[in-house]
Amino acid sequence: MPRANRYFLPGYIWHITHRCHKKEFLLKFKKDQNLWLKWLYEAKKRFGLIILNYILTSNHIHMIAEDNGKGDVIPKSMQLVAGRMAQEYNQRKDRNGAFWEDRYHATAIDSDGHLLQCLKYVDLNMVRAGVVGHPKDWQNSGYNEIQNPKQRYKLLDLKRLPILFGFDSLLEFQKHHKLWIDEALKNDRLERDSKWSESIAVDRKSFVEEVHRKLGYKVKGRKVSQIEASYLIKEPIGSYSTFFDGKNVPLRVENTYLWDVTL
Repeated sequence: MPRANRYFLPGYIWHITHRCHKKEFLLKFKKDQNLWLKWLYEAKKRFGLIILNYILTSNHIHMIAEDNGKGDVIPKSMQLVAGRMAQEYNQRKDRNGAFWEDRYHATAIDSDGHLLQCLKYVDLNMVRAGVVGHPKDWQNSGYNEIQNPKQRYKLLDLKRLPILFGFDSLLEFQKHHKLWIDEALKNDRLERDSKWSESIAVDRKSFVEEVHRKLGYKVKGRKVSQIEASYLIKEPIGSYSTFFDGKNVPLRVENTYLWDVTL
């Protein structure tokens, strides 16, 4: 099975997805959810990760993040969060084996284009799944942190978000954010959209072509294509598949996060 990509360019915004191994519900308990959130907060402090939105579900995560101009911020952050999460979980459960399905997947998006679409897509994740009727009813989400900012252990960069969306204050952004979600619940299609987790870049044509050019040989043979109003660089088929056949295939060491790995 082809592996999820880890293409990164400094100074871009990325939509990141990461699933638990074989879609198991390894994040279903509050203790484990708090552990993931703790290490995400640590990545923010340690590496300067700029977190714009997130949602933590029982078997996968979504996050929108910036790398503050340094190309290694997101890889280092994800290595820390994924590795420590798996290490501590497996130690506590006396468990061996992979915690995460594979590499996390990252899709570049432009602040001037599809960022709003992606923000809403992340917020509405558990509504699409039929678990809640409104994002406010799912505790571990950026929606709730935007609307009710934390006093301590803040994950989101609530100074950066209003700027990206062209607002002068957080209050103004909060009002529009709530309206966007309420309107989406009434009018938008809520089904899963594969472009957010199966593409290397998604946005307007000039942005996607720029990403394609900068990635160079890494995307050799992959063309910029158009689906409805979006341009994208598609991943190879199956790059983020959750299908497992009956064959025994050795799991690559670099794709596993075992309890005895020290980061």
